[in-house]
Amino acid sequence: MAPPDLADILRHIGREEPLSGTVRAFPGLTREDLGRLLEAAASQLAAPSPEPRAEPRRPARTPPPLPSEPKGTAEVPSRLKLFSDGAARGNPGPAGAGAVLMDTEGRVVARLGRFLGVQTNNYAEYMGLLLGLKHARSLGVKELEVLADSELLIRQLQGRYQVKSPTLRPLYEEATALLEQIPRVKLTHVPREKNKAADEMSNRAIDERM
Repeated sequence: MAPPDLADILRHIGREEPLSGTVRAFPGLTREDLGRLLEAAASQLAAPSPEPRAEPRRPARTPPPLPSEPKGTAEVPSRLKLFSDGAARGNPGPAGAGAVLMDTEGRVVARLGRFLGVQTNNYAEYMGLLLGLKHARSLGVKELEVLADSELLIRQLQGRYQVKSPTLRPLYEEATALLEQIPRVKLTHVPREKNKAADEMSNRAIDERM
């Protein structure tokens, strides 16, 4: 069995590992920033080596086909699901935002979490959504289904509930601006038990100060 490719290993770390220790060691860097840095490093490693110096000219021939992309570096699907959540222990209390991006087959594309300090639950819910939306936009997604267990958040984004909180208003406006940049969006309210992956990330963000 061939040894694993280093670029594939870096991509796996960037997409699957929490990297909470690294985030703490480098203030100002988010988990999302580290994921992009690891992806960039992996792309550099996977890039083909410079071709050797050309020999004296020979009759032109049909160029060989371009090298195929290494295993494990397939493009991110244009259709994704975004599970988002937020947690606040005390409301307000220590809070965390969480988001998980999956493809239509249920494979995880990215797990994201961020510690928010002392905040309310509704604030954390919006921050979880923004965390996922920004990452989805960076991947160039064309079709996105947003799933959250906060009825307030989903109904406000659908325009069915008003946003009266001055704290939530700028978060709502940022979220709607990001959603407008994605060609096709579906907003879905789901039961808490169907949002466990994002709930886990929001609580890990609190426990690990991600």
